Amino acid sequence: MLLDNSIYNQSYIEDCEVCCNPIQVIVQIVNLELTVFQVNNI
Repeated sequence: MLLDNSIYNQSYIEDCEVCCNPIQVIVQIVNLELTVFQVNNI
């Protein structure tokens, strides 16, 4: 999984690389540092 640190708040859905089920990824970047990384089953 690649993250773009130029986008400060991100939320998107992708397929899990292991089981192929959909997951929601939530990412927050502050001062070019990852501050939130959350993954939820959907």
